[in-house]
Amino acid sequence: MATPDSILKQVEESMNKSMEHLKKELKSIRTGRASPSIIEFIKVEYYGSTTDLKAIASISVPEPTQLLIKPFDTGSIGDIKRAVESSGLGFNPISDGKSLRINIPALTGDRRKQLVALCKKNAEEAKVTFRNARRDGNKHADGLKGTGIPEDELETLKKEIQDLLKKFETDSDALVTAKQKEIETL
Repeated sequence: MATPDSILKQVEESMNKSMEHLKKELKSIRTGRASPSIIEFIKVEYYGSTTDLKAIASISVPEPTQLLIKPFDTGSIGDIKRAVESSGLGFNPISDGKSLRINIPALTGDRRKQLVALCKKNAEEAKVTFRNARRDGNKHADGLKGTGIPEDELETLKKEIQDLLKKFETDSDALVTAKQKEIETL
């Protein structure tokens, strides 16, 4: 049988997973600077299976506006190049046979606005999952009525779940605000 503590823990774990997902999504949104996190999760068809780029190559930043991809297996350069080109990030990697270089173009004003909107959309999606976790937690709390657990303890549980929601929403807003400043900085 579920207890108030286990319900609260389950809600918090669910919200933490959503927050981690939001952080990962925000990392992958590029700013004007080169960062390996922009491309490390690009999916590459590698020997018949789909693999994250970071698992089959090292990614470094030799210059502030350039990424260098060195595959562990040089035979996979073509696969990596195709994956980067088809990723929708607008990059055109240049191959020298052993590695790939990606020059990060400067962001235009319109593109910055699109990226800020994307950040806000990701945050809103995270907030929806936070609220779904709250709803599920409250349903479980309501299911405990009549099981011998005092009514005031159930009300305290619901208040703690609401406090968790507020904390995670505030944290996600802070993340998005920081990312927005990073995008808008030239």
